[in-house]
Amino acid sequence: MWAWTQGDGSWWINNAGLVAGDDGDILIDTCATEVRTRRLLEQVNAVRPESPIRFAVNTHLHGDHTHGNSLLPSTTSIVGHSQMRAGLAEDTIIDACPPFWSPPPDWGNVTKRLPSVTYEDRLVLHSGSTEVHVVHPGYAAHTTGDSVAFVPTAGVLFTGDLLFHDVTPLVFMGSLDGALRCLDWMAEFDASVIVPGHGEVLERQELQTVLESHRNYYRLIQSAAESGIASGLSPLEAAKRTELGDFATLPDAERVVLNLHRAYAEISDWKFDLFAAFEDAVQYNQALLATSV
Repeated sequence: MWAWTQGDGSWWINNAGLVAGDDGDILIDTCATEVRTRRLLEQVNAVRPESPIRFAVNTHLHGDHTHGNSLLPSTTSIVGHSQMRAGLAEDTIIDACPPFWSPPPDWGNVTKRLPSVTYEDRLVLHSGSTEVHVVHPGYAAHTTGDSVAFVPTAGVLFTGDLLFHDVTPLVFMGSLDGALRCLDWMAEFDASVIVPGHGEVLERQELQTVLESHRNYYRLIQSAAESGIASGLSPLEAAKRTELGDFATLPDAERVVLNLHRAYAEISDWKFDLFAAFEDAVQYNQALLATSV
């Protein structure tokens, strides 16, 4: 079993994994670009040169975990939650990246490829004696169609973006309340090794500290949203007044704005607008840069 980690885990730089099976291997996620996915697949071939990739699990719809699907063999069955498949089908970033990223990422020769196998609650993938349990939490969290991939015989849990390690969490396309609930849910898995969606791999003794960090961050977002709504502030205005404390030094601090947009929509009549949320995040980031100068 292998984990593929990349850099500091910032925007578009995700983790992936590989589980060896007697009847073909199981890949957990791909990467954002052709270059990154080909590097991943080169390493997969290096450690398992004689074994095909039988299944590939997409933990959620975001492009840093799915764009490389199209580089997998046609014989690989791609697996994801039904909501994940529906969301990826509607996603337009690979075809027309919004102007929030300038210049846009160089995707290379990748195209949208949807899962051919979907599930609702849980699914067990078999490859010989190897089992990978693909499980949905039962509610929206990071997105509406999140999956974890758990290998019970090895005690390894791939969490996708339900968990970030030393990277700012992101819930703008899911639910802040659900993301909080997910923390206790993930702790219930009998996992000795945890591979987050971004950041370094964790051992069991580190997990509670990381979960508590997430819990504190989400509560900070909740409090900032409640205070901002009561004061008649927009999510951007509330973000500018929020003291991030230790979270200010994590990569992608501007996600506070995106997360506040989601929190506003959950606890008030605020209409969530993805593009407006990103525009506010850009403004917030520009203000941070101006302050640092």
